[in-house]
Amino acid sequence: MRKIVFATHNQNKLKEIRSMMPRSIKLLSLDDILCHDEIPETADTIEGNAKLKADHVYYKYNLPCFADDTGLEVEALGGEPGVRSARYAGNDKNSEANIDKLLFNLKHKESRAAQFKTVIHLMDKKENKCFTGICKGHIIENKRGDGGFGYDPIFVPEDYKETFAELSSATKNKISHRGLAVNKLISYLKSI
Repeated sequence: MRKIVFATHNQNKLKEIRSMMPRSIKLLSLDDILCHDEIPETADTIEGNAKLKADHVYYKYNLPCFADDTGLEVEALGGEPGVRSARYAGNDKNSEANIDKLLFNLKHKESRAAQFKTVIHLMDKKENKCFTGICKGHIIENKRGDGGFGYDPIFVPEDYKETFAELSSATKNKISHRGLAVNKLISYLKSI
């Protein structure tokens, strides 16, 4: 069985991606390899942050690794919160505060078009590969649903009436930004 590290401590993301991986791949988290470093996310782009995290783990632990970074890009806010999505309302990464700030900033905006963008950066045998997934949709005015995490309760993907937080995890994994990027990663891993 092939082992690969997913550079995250986020148990929600880990569970979501583990459910998508083929059985031939054992997905390890940062906790599994005893990495408790605060990996800097100081890049100006989603792509840059994913690369920083993957590089850190690969070069320190010499293990195949991938890292992701995701941003919610809202058209009426010029692409905000974007690369700052997790820290939109402050460095403590509070999802409720982030949602409240976003809804407040959208209060008087007509367009509520938005997209989630995930970039996965893979470091395997010193090879750099990026995989991108984008899911377009819009932001609703009030939270709905108990599933998912982050901005999921206020994001409705195109061609759906439910928020990500209301969709089943199977449906979300099939259509989401992260699901699309992970599927590209899995296809690549199967080809090498």
